[in-house]
Amino acid sequence: MRRQVMLFFSMLFVSPVFGQVSYSIPEEMSKGSLIGSIAQDLGLDLKRLKTGKSRLHVGNGAEYIELNKEKGLLLVKERIDREALCKQTTPCALHFQIILENPIEFFRITVEITDINDNAPIFKMSNMLFEISESAVRGSKFILEKALDYDVGMNGLKSYSLNPTDHFVLLLNDNAAGEKEVEMVLEKPLDREEIQHLTLTLTAVDGGEPQLSGTVQIHVTVLDANDNAPLFTQSTYKASLMENSEKGTSLMTVTAKDRDQGTNGIVTYSISSNNERIFDVFEINATNGELRLIGKIDYEISKLYQLDVKARDQGGLTHSCKILLDIIDVNDNIPIIDLMSKIHSIPEDSTFQTVVAVMNVDDADSDMNGEVKCFLSDSFTFVIENTSNGFYSIRTNSELDREVTSQYNITVTCSDEGVPSLSSSVTLTLQISDVNDNAPVFERSSYEAYIVENNTPGLSIFTVKARDADWNQNARVSYILEDSSVNGVPVSSYVSVSADSGVIHAVRSFDYEQIKDFHFRVKAQDGGSPPLSSNVSVTILIQDQNDNPPQVLYPVQTGGSLVAEMVPRSADVGYLVTKVVAVDVDSGQNAWLSYKLQKATDRALFEVGLQNGEIRTIRGVTDKDAVKQRLT
Repeated sequence: MRRQVMLFFSMLFVSPVFGQVSYSIPEEMSKGSLIGSIAQDLGLDLKRLKTGKSRLHVGNGAEYIELNKEKGLLLVKERIDREALCKQTTPCALHFQIILENPIEFFRITVEITDINDNAPIFKMSNMLFEISESAVRGSKFILEKALDYDVGMNGLKSYSLNPTDHFVLLLNDNAAGEKEVEMVLEKPLDREEIQHLTLTLTAVDGGEPQLSGTVQIHVTVLDANDNAPLFTQSTYKASLMENSEKGTSLMTVTAKDRDQGTNGIVTYSISSNNERIFDVFEINATNGELRLIGKIDYEISKLYQLDVKARDQGGLTHSCKILLDIIDVNDNIPIIDLMSKIHSIPEDSTFQTVVAVMNVDDADSDMNGEVKCFLSDSFTFVIENTSNGFYSIRTNSELDREVTSQYNITVTCSDEGVPSLSSSVTLTLQISDVNDNAPVFERSSYEAYIVENNTPGLSIFTVKARDADWNQNARVSYILEDSSVNGVPVSSYVSVSADSGVIHAVRSFDYEQIKDFHFRVKAQDGGSPPLSSNVSVTILIQDQNDNPPQVLYPVQTGGSLVAEMVPRSADVGYLVTKVVAVDVDSGQNAWLSYKLQKATDRALFEVGLQNGEIRTIRGVTDKDAVKQRLT
């Protein structure tokens, strides 16, 4: 078994970098046969084949080739018949790609299938029948049916031989297509009176080793004189037709004339070809030589048809001409988009020009009909680039922000240059995964809250709230009381904050007369790694309660004794006996004081000022008034 490998690497100006390797193997290799050590030939580590999720992108040749990832070997998956795969086309090759991911790379592989001599030449006809007039002159030529050998190259058809050669010899000519035209040439004139029938054996041999052959019997019936063969008016006829021509279309009419008279001058036409498909596509009217289209033609399958048309008279004399049919391409194939590899999710902090997909676009048409241009529905965020012939990569073209757009539906449209243009499109969905790039933000720049003194410890004062624009764990906010002190005491002995809800609770009962307000900071921290945070200033204002009685400062009462004041009997109305001075440590209205006389020995003698606490007489003192007056 002969195996050849040709290795090419090319560094493209854009990623992914890919290489190309070519192998040559004979057809009919058994299943499991080694094609080549692909890992070694591409310079890849076996570990890379596994971690990169290597896979073959084979297309129509999927049943023939397989990749052994463990050993890095390319193997024959099923027996390959070159003739079934490529027919007469040379060279015969399978083209496919090896795709790797993380990062995306692909390599183009070509496996050429070489021919072995496994087909003998065959003749489509089991017998050839000729009726030749005895008047046929020496040198008369009779076109023989060509043999067909499915092998190619040296293994293909090489030569013919004829036996016996008493009357006829073979003449071999190479036509424009490189095929051998076989003609039987009359070497010795026939004499019907001596021989009425001849049987000859035509043998076709190939050039393989060992050499294979095929035979056909030629039966010649000698007729009386018919000494003029038909003659075509042209040796070659040419025509062009569109590939979308309808069945039944008349293509041309060929004409051959025979100078004989009567039945010897009647000409019939037939197509001669070793390509069986010709008979499914074209037919010729045996009587008038009109050539018609009876099957479907496709420029992408065959661009040129060559037909051999034979004219035969009733005496067995023949003449041939060639018909060359040039097929004109019609834009009848849409671009085929093959999304070879794609990423389903990408982090929002991905670098510029990150590859998100690789695809291949192919249009089977030719020239401008097969020229393809691709564009994206979103050409701002992403860009599509033609990395090589027919291969495209889709890359990021701007910064991504999940908080702005969390998902992209990228539509790729590819249009050819035909008129009218044909196009196809494919849409891929790309999720943007979150990165912790947003710190929590409080709803307010600062907070201020009130609490009435004498509160119950554990009382909820108010709630701080912060929001994080990120997602899931990155957006989960926890609240922390930052370390600080109030009047030399840790703030944590005054208030606490719920880590999950941000609710501020009083740790102690506050006394307005001891502390009227205090300040601290709360930090909001997300669950990202590393975490992001922000803080806010909080002010707590203590509201006063009327929880303190007034205190009398003057007159001073000591030891529970009464306070004595002297009033002369001569005191006039409005005489100032004394002034009661009192204070209240509460605030606001709770500290506003008013005075009133609760008890008195004689309420008609004294009064107290409501606002100033002055005790004055309201009438003159008489001898009838008691010496001691008790006021409360």
